[in-house]
Amino acid sequence: MGRQSARPPKKRGPPATGKGKPILVRLQPAQLAALDAWIGRQDAQLLSRPEAIRRLVNQALAVSQPRKSPKS
Repeated sequence: MGRQSARPPKKRGPPATGKGKPILVRLQPAQLAALDAWIGRQDAQLLSRPEAIRRLVNQALAVSQPRKSPKS
């Protein structure tokens, strides 16, 4: 009999990025092309589609937040 390793097998894929909830988003070809074009215009190299979507959502939410007026 062969000797068995005590170590668990390595997990495939990149390491987990956080404890957020995964969602599925379907994009039409035109939307996907626009997303890929946006990724191509960014300074960050190797920006993935999921990271691009997270950045775009953060930008949209930051713009849509009502600004607090200074107290006088």
